[in-house]
Amino acid sequence: MAAEAAVDAATLYVVATPIGNLEDLTFRALRILKSVDLVAAEDTRHSRKLFNHYGIRTPLTSYFAHNELEKGEQILQQLRAGRSVALITDAGTPAISDPGYLLVQRCRQEGLAVASVPGASAVTAALSIAALPSERFVFEGFLPPRQKACRDRLQLLDAEPRTIVCYESPRRLLKTLALLNEVLSTARTVAVVRELTKIHEEVIAGTPAEVLQHFSVQGVRGEIVLLIGPQGVVENQTTETIQEALLRVQAETGLPMRQVVKQVARQFGLPGSEVYKESLSIRANGGTNGND
Repeated sequence: MAAEAAVDAATLYVVATPIGNLEDLTFRALRILKSVDLVAAEDTRHSRKLFNHYGIRTPLTSYFAHNELEKGEQILQQLRAGRSVALITDAGTPAISDPGYLLVQRCRQEGLAVASVPGASAVTAALSIAALPSERFVFEGFLPPRQKACRDRLQLLDAEPRTIVCYESPRRLLKTLALLNEVLSTARTVAVVRELTKIHEEVIAGTPAEVLQHFSVQGVRGEIVLLIGPQGVVENQTTETIQEALLRVQAETGLPMRQVVKQVARQFGLPGSEVYKESLSIRANGGTNGND
């Protein structure tokens, strides 16, 4: 039997690379990177460190956000000519908040083969150690850098019932935590996962105010993944009834009942109409201040 080819011709390999610890490169990824005709890298200087560590001598070319169209066409020409190309980013999986989507799209449109070579991902790595519900989650990428746009986005996300995963710049983290403390309508657990897979990897979790206080004192360094826990607290959902939650939130906030209903509906993940019916029962028993 003939030996299996190292790579397939005219194929774009989307290869995940380590997000910190160089030992997280898979055996398959190493074989692909050594065997393809060309590697398209987000930053060739950064990728050269990985190549030197593993003795990879494959030619490198740059492929980043500002040259995607021009360089993408050049890569397509290589693929059309039957050559194999690997696409990598500085860290993690290409096309996930990194360049790659447009090139993969063009390959699909032209009928050129695209193969996934999975590996490290900051999203799933952070979820796995943050101790937040992970059976359902939403990935938001980077939050808007401008404060007003970031506040607007967080206000939209306030109704999201799933764990939210974001990337954030260390220089913007304090401002984002302050906005979270201001915008979120109920207390949630926030987790900052820092320096994944590196020597100083850590998870700092608590309310937005608690996490903000920690980093205000300790400072912020390294790569950041920010996670926002889902609405409500698991303990409340299992031990607190809807009516008890309505009374508690009203007592804590002093808000009119219609606003309390909205908050509790988000906490329990229920339609507002269902929670409103419970509020009517409380009112009938004289348990509210009667505000609408």
